[in-house]
Amino acid sequence: MRAVVGVDSGTQSTKVEVRELETGRVLGRGSAPHPATTPPRSEQQPHDWWQAFERAFADAWSAAGAAADSPLELAGISVGGQQHGMVALDSACDVLRPAKLWNDTETAPDAGWLVGQLPGGAADWAAAVGSVPVAAFTVTKLSWLHRSEPDVWARLAHVLLPHDWLTHCLTGELVTDRGDASGTGYWSPSTGEYRWDVLGIVDGDRDWSTVVPRVAQPLEVVGHWRGAPVACGTGDNMAAALGLGLVDGTAVVSLGTSGTAYARSATSSADPLGEVAGFCDATGGFLPLVCTLNATKVTDTMAALLGLGRDEFDAAALAAPLGAAGVSLLPYFDGERTPNRPRATGWMSGLRSGTGREQLARAAVEGVCCGLLDALDALVAVTPVDRVVLVGGGARSHAYRSVFSALCHLPVAVAEAEEAVATGACVQAAAVAAGLTHQQIGERWALGAVDQLPASDDADAARAVRDRYAALRAAAS
Repeated sequence: MRAVVGVDSGTQSTKVEVRELETGRVLGRGSAPHPATTPPRSEQQPHDWWQAFERAFADAWSAAGAAADSPLELAGISVGGQQHGMVALDSACDVLRPAKLWNDTETAPDAGWLVGQLPGGAADWAAAVGSVPVAAFTVTKLSWLHRSEPDVWARLAHVLLPHDWLTHCLTGELVTDRGDASGTGYWSPSTGEYRWDVLGIVDGDRDWSTVVPRVAQPLEVVGHWRGAPVACGTGDNMAAALGLGLVDGTAVVSLGTSGTAYARSATSSADPLGEVAGFCDATGGFLPLVCTLNATKVTDTMAALLGLGRDEFDAAALAAPLGAAGVSLLPYFDGERTPNRPRATGWMSGLRSGTGREQLARAAVEGVCCGLLDALDALVAVTPVDRVVLVGGGARSHAYRSVFSALCHLPVAVAEAEEAVATGACVQAAAVAAGLTHQQIGERWALGAVDQLPASDDADAARAVRDRYAALRAAAS
């Protein structure tokens, strides 16, 4: 039986999924954790990712072998990885230092400095690379490394993204894809080329053409591992779009440790306000995206403070009325990316002597949802959206489902996909193995199934919740 492997190398863990090439049937899954990180310094050793991959792959392949009808043949593999991070390599392609991750906020001063280096500031950056750099973007991490660790900088020969580095481990090649490249802050989605002038702001004396990886085409085989073709891979959000069978007009809102809202687009975008990142997707199109730094980790933190397990916290939040009896939470626990407030902290208002666990739990869920709805509003301003699909761990929470659908003015559904990023990587692997397009694989595998949620029946109350959240956000600015 021919099978493909999709890898999801995230911030918290590596997950591996094995699917039958012809039908898309899931044959096995495996997972292994990464070392925990906490902003402002969020770093991991890349070799820990590889060790996690090896453990997760072994478990997934073993489970697949037990589930298969005949001996397994590896037909293809691809890697989806956490976006933006910086893996610094020397001339021998050895790792120079721990990788800075997307949620590392030590580079916030560099983001502000970089914006000021172009004459038109944020507008010029948006026009050049589709996005305005914030601390998450790789270009800010390069600037930080240049000023903070000159000894390492002197030995720097190559810079890769997390998914690039894992692809390098599989193939020995230094290669990326247009989806992940579009999140670096030095590659242009509109022209499909690196911006050497932008990289020159960081270091004008370096020949950057030898430092950055080649950008592969969406259906390109970039190497082989265990005799099987390796697809170019992509960033986690781009892979998730493939795994969800995303179609035009649908926005995805991901409720993970962090939160995202994104949709497909036929044209590139350039938001001078910096709220919408003008990313590419993994197929040759575009994927405008808005990211929030704080999502389910906020409710996990609140559950721990209240001494509640996840199910108990869910029940408590659902026991309180819409609006949490006037309690509001601004969930900027570890700073925030959208809006760009890297040094912000959480704020709570409306507390009274009668406030209980239920109101606090509800306010936490509503605060996260309001932040994501602000992200959705920014997305709708650049691309048409007529429905929303929830994904991620938080989408399995009854409280998040109920609150988000109550506050959102668009129809809301929940994706049936369990591991969208790993599934999307499987789609990439299957496309190169079968010689088909990503869309053809998605249709063959019947990806994109959803469960529709009930619509809100109190628009005025929902508006009041969002208005109170907006007022708290303004007060904290």
